[in-house]
Amino acid sequence: MSECRVVLASASPRRRQLLNLIGIAHEVRPANIDETMRPRETPRRHAERLAREKASAIAKRDPDLITIGADTIVVVNRKVLGKPRDTDDAARMIALLSGREHVVTTAVAVSRGKKLRSAVEEVRVKFRRLRDDEIEAYIATGEPMDKAGAYGIQGYGATIVERIEGDYFAVMGLPIVRLVGLLRDVGISYRFGSLATIEK
Repeated sequence: MSECRVVLASASPRRRQLLNLIGIAHEVRPANIDETMRPRETPRRHAERLAREKASAIAKRDPDLITIGADTIVVVNRKVLGKPRDTDDAARMIALLSGREHVVTTAVAVSRGKKLRSAVEEVRVKFRRLRDDEIEAYIATGEPMDKAGAYGIQGYGATIVERIEGDYFAVMGLPIVRLVGLLRDVGISYRFGSLATIEK
């Protein structure tokens, strides 16, 4: 059994928190890639491409690693909401989501050696209707500023989410069940707090 060295190709503290939650020791090496959406690229394909590119960018430097890449986007009325540029942009996004359903698309990719596998999880989320003063108060917490769609379901944002249909952890930024499946696809078994290579 060889040592499983895991790298998270993302600076997201939520993704790091989730890996810690399930006991996967890892280091963080954010991948510096162009995240511009391509013409006619669907949100699903966009998220998956970025997850794969993030994992591949780190894996090229050290193919012996198990590299995890992920990307999350929020879509409402065919509009893609990334991270807000400033507080005004955050207010616009939250007002757009207020009282409505949107889709959170999170892609995850795992690279090991010459193998690269990826999957996408889509989750429907509905906000309760928010007053202007509530939107202002939420933005004042600072929580929306580094998150796609300008909210975090695991923080204060939990009080504005009325309903969720799908994987909660995908909304946080890392679909754990999908991740475990992808690890197995590249020859790594998750053993409830540790990883082991699958014997052939």
